[in-house]
Amino acid sequence: MAVKIRLRRMGAKKAPFYRVVVADGRYPRDGRFIEEIGTYNPLTDPAEINIDNEAAKKWIANGAQPTDTVRALLKKTGAIEK
Repeated sequence: MAVKIRLRRMGAKKAPFYRVVVADGRYPRDGRFIEEIGTYNPLTDPAEINIDNEAAKKWIANGAQPTDTVRALLKKTGAIEK
């Protein structure tokens, strides 16, 4: 099972809001997920990022692969070293 840490799009049209979730890579982007570990709101200035770093580190240690965007967010919050 290829586990991914990725963004799940929420919010209205033209007003995106994302949840950072841990999901099986075979499921659709906004489909079933294992655990929600944070949120990301790109519309605020600066962008609002709330991620549970302990949960993210636990999942990465267990083999979950973050997407490129989530990897950048995790670097900003300090869950991953640069």
